[in-house]
Amino acid sequence: MKLVSLLWPACSLLPAVLMLAAVPLRRDADVAAAWARWRVLAVAGVAAAAAALGLQLAAGPGTAEPPLPGLAVTLAGAWMALLVQLLGTVIGVFSSRYLQGEPGQPRYVAALAGVLAAVQVLLLADHWLVLIAAWAGVGGCLQHLLCFYRDRPFALLAAHKKRVADRLADVLLVAAAALAWTEVGSGSLSDLGRHLEAAAPSAALQAGAVCLVLAVVLRTALLPVHGWLIQVMEAPTPVSALLHAGVINLGGYVLIRFAPWLDAVPLARWLLVGIGLATAVLAGLVMLTRASVKVRLAWSTVAQMGFMVMECGLGLYTLALLHLLGHSLYKAHAFLAASSAVDTARLRTMHGGTQPTLASLVVAPLASAAVIAGLLALQAGLVPVSAWPWWWSGVLALAWAPLFWQPASRHPDAPGALHGALAGAAMVAALAAATVAGHALPLGPVDTPDGPAGVVALAGLALLYASLVLLHARPAALAFWRRWSYAGFYVDEVATRAVLRLWPTRWTAATDGPETRIP
Repeated sequence: MKLVSLLWPACSLLPAVLMLAAVPLRRDADVAAAWARWRVLAVAGVAAAAAALGLQLAAGPGTAEPPLPGLAVTLAGAWMALLVQLLGTVIGVFSSRYLQGEPGQPRYVAALAGVLAAVQVLLLADHWLVLIAAWAGVGGCLQHLLCFYRDRPFALLAAHKKRVADRLADVLLVAAAALAWTEVGSGSLSDLGRHLEAAAPSAALQAGAVCLVLAVVLRTALLPVHGWLIQVMEAPTPVSALLHAGVINLGGYVLIRFAPWLDAVPLARWLLVGIGLATAVLAGLVMLTRASVKVRLAWSTVAQMGFMVMECGLGLYTLALLHLLGHSLYKAHAFLAASSAVDTARLRTMHGGTQPTLASLVVAPLASAAVIAGLLALQAGLVPVSAWPWWWSGVLALAWAPLFWQPASRHPDAPGALHGALAGAAMVAALAAATVAGHALPLGPVDTPDGPAGVVALAGLALLYASLVLLHARPAALAFWRRWSYAGFYVDEVATRAVLRLWPTRWTAATDGPETRIP
C-alpha cells in the first residue's frame, strides 16, 4: 500500500511532464523526428494516466500524498486525465497525416503538446494560482493552433474573440480567487471545501461563486460569446476535434471540482441553469437550419455545453461528468470523420430525403419516456442504486426522442416504421442503461438535485421540442422565424462588434464590424 501511495501521485503528474518533454526546442526541427518523438511520449502519457486511474481505484480515495504543492489527485480528475491524454494522442497521430507537406509543423507540435500539458496540470490543480495559470496556459497554446493558417480572416477573428473572452474570464477568476482567499485565509481549494463544510458561505464567498460561474460561461463559449467556437472551423480539422472534444469541456470539470461551493450558493446554480438552458435552446434551434457538417457539429457543441452546464446547475454532477466523457469521445470521432459524414448525408439524400415525419416527432418523446421508465423500473428491482429525479427522466426523454424519428423516404430499400421504431427503442434503452450503470460507478462527484430548477429545465427543453414540431408542421408560417434562427438570432453579430470596439485588432477598424457574414 505504501508503494501504491508513492506511485499514484507520480503517475498522475507524469503525463504533463511527458508532454512538456515533447515540445520541439527549435522551429526548424525535423518534422518527422518531432512527430515520432511526440507519438512515443504521448503513448507513454496514456499509459501513465491509465496507471494513475487504476492505482486510485485500487487504493481508494484519500490515500495519496499530493505530487507537488498546490496539486491534488481526484477521482474525477483522473478520469478526465486519461480521456484527454487518449484523445490528444489520437488527434496528434491524425494531425501528423493531415498536415503532411504543411509548413510550420514543429510549431503545431509544440502548441499541441503545450495544450495537453496545461490541461493535465489544470486537472491536478488544488490552488487558485495553479488553476488560473494552467487555464491561461491552455488558452495561450490553443491560440497558436487556432491561428495555424494565418491567412484566414475568420480564423484570426475567432482567435481574437476567444482571446478577449479568456482575458475577461481571467479577471473574473482572479476576483473569485481573491474573495475566496480572503475569506478562507488560504489559496488551497481543499481548504475552501473544508471551510464550506464548517460554515455557511459569507457574502464574499457568494460573490466569488458568481464570478466563478461567469468565468466558466466565458471559457465554455456559452451565450453571448459562443461565436468564436463556430468560426474556428477555419482552423485545421484536428484542431477543431481537440477543441470540441477536450478543451471546451474544461469548464464543466471546473464546475464539478467546485461542486460544494456551488451547492452553497443558490444564485450561482440558477445562473448556470438559466444561461445553460438558454444556450442549449438557441443552439438547438440554429443547428436545425445549417447544412455544413462541421458548422452543425460546432453548433451541436454549443448546445451540449449549455446542456452540461445546466446539469451542473441542477446538481447532477455525476451525470454531467458522464455527459462530458461521452460527448468528448463522440465529438472527437465526429470531427475526425467529418469527410465520411458528408458522404453519408449525400447517400441519405439520394435515398429519398432525411426529414422526419410529423407522426414520428409527436410519438418519439412518449416512446422514449416509456423506454426509460421501463428500464428504471427493471433496474430498481434488480440492482437498487440511487436514481435521478423524475424531471430528469423527462429531460432525457426529450433529448433522446430524435432516435425514434423516421425519415420520410420513398426508397424501396428504406426501413419500415416498425423497424425504425425498434431500432430507436434499442438505442434509447442502451443509452439509459449506460447512464444508469455510469451513475453507479465510482466517478467522484456527489449529486445534489435541485427540484424547482429541474422543472424549469424540463419546461425549457419542452419548448425547444415544441418549436421543432411546429417547424415541421407549418414550415411556411414559420419562414420568418427560420431566417432569424439561421442568423443565430444575431447574437454573435452584436457580440463581435462589441469585442472589436473594446479591443480592436491590427486588421480591423476600431469602429467597424466584420465585412463578411459570420457563419
